[in-house]
Amino acid sequence: MKVIKKTMVDEATIYITEIDRQRLEKFIEKASEQDGGGANQEYLRRLEQELEQAVTVPSEEVTGDVITMRSRVRLSDLNTGESIVYTLVFPSEAKFDEGKISVLAPIGTAMLGYRAGSIIEWQVPSGLRRLKVEEILYQPEAAGDYNL
Repeated sequence: MKVIKKTMVDEATIYITEIDRQRLEKFIEKASEQDGGGANQEYLRRLEQELEQAVTVPSEEVTGDVITMRSRVRLSDLNTGESIVYTLVFPSEAKFDEGKISVLAPIGTAMLGYRAGSIIEWQVPSGLRRLKVEEILYQPEAAGDYNL
């Protein structure tokens, strides 16, 4: 299965597991109600747009080179050459100093569904970020951890 990420730059497809979709849709619904038009609405809207464009696949069928929720990945910043390791998590689990980036953060939203070797281009508050997914260090589904 060829898996390519839809970005603001191209029109490729992103894939998401059934479990991640269900959890993220519940999260968006609950967070939208609690936020009541507050500061997180833009981030929730962007995440919702990504989910609307995604193709859903069973967790057992997602390839091991796709970034899913709770995946740990090594990225290279194509502008600075810096290597970064992030784990993609839900906002309540985010700890930036530990490399746990929220799926609501602009880069977190952008990472979801990308594959190793892909280039992520995403608009963030400081401008356009270009990151290359160098390696998936851990993916729950590839490890058989379907219910994390």
